[in-house]
Amino acid sequence: MTNIAVVESNISVYFIFQDVQKHSVHTLVFRSLKRTHDMFVADHAKPVSLDETRYSCFVKQYAVFVLPSSYSFLCEIKISCVWMSPVCVFRIDIIVSDPTLAYRVALTADTQIHRNPSKGGVHAMALALPPSQARYFLQMMHGRCVEVRRHQSKRNSISLLEGGGTKNSSLVARKAPTMPKPQWHAPWKLFRVISGHLGWVRSIAVEPGNQWFVTGAGDRTIKIWDLASGKLKLSLTGHISTVRGVAVSTRSPYLFSCGEDKQVKCWDLEYNKVIRHYHGHLSAVYDLDLHPTIDVLVTCSRDATARVWDIRSKANVHTLSGHTNTVATVRCQAAEPQIITGSHDSTIRLWDLIAGKTRATLTNHKKSVRALALHPRQYTLASGSADNIKQWTFPDGNFIQNLSGHNAIINAMAVNSDGVLVSGADNGTIHLWDWRTGYNFQRIHAAVQPGSLDSESGIFACMFDHSESRLITAEADKTIKVYKEDDTATEESHPINWKPEILKRKRF
Repeated sequence: MTNIAVVESNISVYFIFQDVQKHSVHTLVFRSLKRTHDMFVADHAKPVSLDETRYSCFVKQYAVFVLPSSYSFLCEIKISCVWMSPVCVFRIDIIVSDPTLAYRVALTADTQIHRNPSKGGVHAMALALPPSQARYFLQMMHGRCVEVRRHQSKRNSISLLEGGGTKNSSLVARKAPTMPKPQWHAPWKLFRVISGHLGWVRSIAVEPGNQWFVTGAGDRTIKIWDLASGKLKLSLTGHISTVRGVAVSTRSPYLFSCGEDKQVKCWDLEYNKVIRHYHGHLSAVYDLDLHPTIDVLVTCSRDATARVWDIRSKANVHTLSGHTNTVATVRCQAAEPQIITGSHDSTIRLWDLIAGKTRATLTNHKKSVRALALHPRQYTLASGSADNIKQWTFPDGNFIQNLSGHNAIINAMAVNSDGVLVSGADNGTIHLWDWRTGYNFQRIHAAVQPGSLDSESGIFACMFDHSESRLITAEADKTIKVYKEDDTATEESHPINWKPEILKRKRF
């Protein structure tokens, strides 16, 4: 027996008993069934769904006692409800104050109940009691006590009180939950535009020392830029098609790159040359990521798989298969699940790195998932798609909330420790969000650079540097743009244009 909660109440009622006419058992059973029907008919006045059929109440036992005729006495009624999941047992004891007439009547009902009755049902049960015999009716379900007080007035109005730890606490109408006020964030502004690539810039990575960053583009080159000045330091050639992903290791002086030529390369930055190739993908490799704590590399491809590689031995440790379309993005984290993939089949998969199998599949998106962002401090992530941005919790991928309003194909996302989430889309727009509330506090649409078409304004990658003071974006106009916070902005000059609204999501 588990989940036992007992609530008792003593109610004094004045009864006058007269001669009781004896009836047959058939008649008594029929009357009992009719009373039960009258009590619960309000709960089932509406069409009953399959889930509600199990809440039907059946009386298993009943007892009838005949008292002496015309005997008037003051008695005490003791009503108790014992919750024994999944059975709710009601017991009504009538204790006569006269010790010579210690009659005891027990009425037990085994009820399969998993929720409180509706308001109409409570009213019907209260109205079923004759006014001359009862003033209070105590109903107990799920450990909550609802006291129905019947006022003797023209309308016979009924007020409900809910016991929240005490018997007499009032049922206060709860206000609808509202969205918490978002934190104020300084707006971001364009700081620098860097040109040099001859094709769409598709990927960005910042080195651990925060001195330089690297980009890969459609001109098949990888370029290394000085972060402070924006000047070109080095160009690496070797790919024979668009470079779709780059990553700089924090554990070794290596740079990794992948491209539409199916190749995954490891560059030694001390010699500026390729020292390893990772062969296995059957089609274009769209993204890669390094595990933060162990020496493995994860890549994802148009062949609908993600592959886990041992960096030094070049061995294909796992082939993560399960997606039914292109795997567009992959991210790694230190805790479980260690690998997260987003695919054009509109799903996100959380993978167990040890077993090489799917731990959870998230199917909430209706469009291709092309971007993922892991919060640097919280155990959460965000996924971007053309329908909206969604936030999830690890390790099982529980849904938090939707961030709606960026109505475009989202290619890139990044989040910093201050709770600023950035999303970049195909139409060249950048939206900045407050991570906790999902409030969109700024929208940016930078002008297309001279020499590029107006349609070439897509954002393909974005990333904060390690100081989180600069935001770097890779764009379709062949430029790299650097943004930074506006130091002159204040809450008075840039107020939050926010109004509370009803919270339509479940917070974790």
